[in-house]
Amino acid sequence: MILKIIETRRLLLKGLSPNDMKLIFENNSKDEIKNILGHRSEEDFIKEEFKQRSGYSSYNRSFILFLLIDKASNCIIGRCALHNWNKENSRAEIGYHIEDNNFKRQGLMSEAIEAILEYGFNQINLNRIEALASVNNIPSLQLLEKYNFKREGILSQHRKTLDQYEDSVLLSLLYDDYNCSTNKKSTEIK
Repeated sequence: MILKIIETRRLLLKGLSPNDMKLIFENNSKDEIKNILGHRSEEDFIKEEFKQRSGYSSYNRSFILFLLIDKASNCIIGRCALHNWNKENSRAEIGYHIEDNNFKRQGLMSEAIEAILEYGFNQINLNRIEALASVNNIPSLQLLEKYNFKREGILSQHRKTLDQYEDSVLLSLLYDDYNCSTNKKSTEIK
């Protein structure tokens, strides 16, 4: 069922496709699903169940969801995904979060993103990876810029949080820019 397993120094990233998610929901109880997907609350399960019932992908969009598993504790600590994956145009959007505050600010998301970018560009041949981050989410914007994502613009009132709308920053990383920065890093190491 696991689409892809990527191993980093401190993490295992277990990739799931839309079909994998369908099988998980069809063949497991609610408690088993929550355990398999690392849901920490009833609300997390309800959101995932809604996505499953509504359909994860459309005719030209798909995703790969990576569960982030801390090797030391063997706990699912978060997710990193390539979603809105448009195979025809070789682009996807990256999204991520760490659910457990005990695992934040340790460089784990940097480790995961580095592996996901390599996978996206070199394994599934993406040309463009996009990201959307709240204008107020400075740590996320800094993380994306660390990996050479370029700001392309602001989407006004793009997402609703609580009872207000907030703007999102649209960023992107192109394969050529990723490849240049990766080659530069490997040259500097030598």
